[in-house]
Amino acid sequence: MARRLFFVEDVHSGRAQIAGEDAQHLTRVLRVEEGQMYEVSDNSQRYLATVESVRKSLVVFRLMEKIESRPAPLRLHLMAALVKFDPFEWTLEKATELGVESITPVVAERSEKGLDRAAGKRMTRWIRLLRESSQQCRRTVMPLLQQPVDAAKALPRPGLVLLLDEAASQPILAALPERRHASDEVTLIVGPEGGWVEAERTRLMAAGCKAVSLGPTVLRAETAAIAGLAILSAAWQTTVAFSRGNPGAGAEDSP
Repeated sequence: MARRLFFVEDVHSGRAQIAGEDAQHLTRVLRVEEGQMYEVSDNSQRYLATVESVRKSLVVFRLMEKIESRPAPLRLHLMAALVKFDPFEWTLEKATELGVESITPVVAERSEKGLDRAAGKRMTRWIRLLRESSQQCRRTVMPLLQQPVDAAKALPRPGLVLLLDEAASQPILAALPERRHASDEVTLIVGPEGGWVEAERTRLMAAGCKAVSLGPTVLRAETAAIAGLAILSAAWQTTVAFSRGNPGAGAEDSP
């Protein structure tokens, strides 16, 4: 059975600690005890650690050794249009599990009115959700949550930028490069319920986005986001793993 992973603020002199409400959760709900082994991450490096001391609102870990993390198959980013908060938060959770490096909420023309103003007040909650999801799926580094941006002003990141669009004819797999590397950056942009308005589509395409489709049916925004991320992760994972495992076949493509 895999050990639980906890995030800590920092590591100092071979020790790390969790305080306040988070520590109370560990002591009251998870009932951590001295001598138990866990993994901790300072959002950069993961460590094997043992619980050195337990108090009501403070748990201190003694670090035993560094743990190497499995490399990601690519650098994956999500720009997701704001939708109602329950499905949007579900998207944040699942995108974390799928290994995204960053998430940017996008205010689209068809985003429900008022979500943009409410999103700013939810950032603290969303960061905590990303932290909890990262612990659950045993990520060493949490996704970076960017501030919400307007679709009319959003500047896609460098690398391959794919715009999910129900009007697109090109399948997502057909838009992927044949030669793939773990250092590749790919951004997936997902629209709101009802899709993009023509001005948004035109502007994003002019900025270098490739419009792609996930198939003939119209998906909910949260379904489209997770399906697209899963396809991209699997496509790179297969290629990069093959390259690493077969030095004689495409070794020059290895990261």
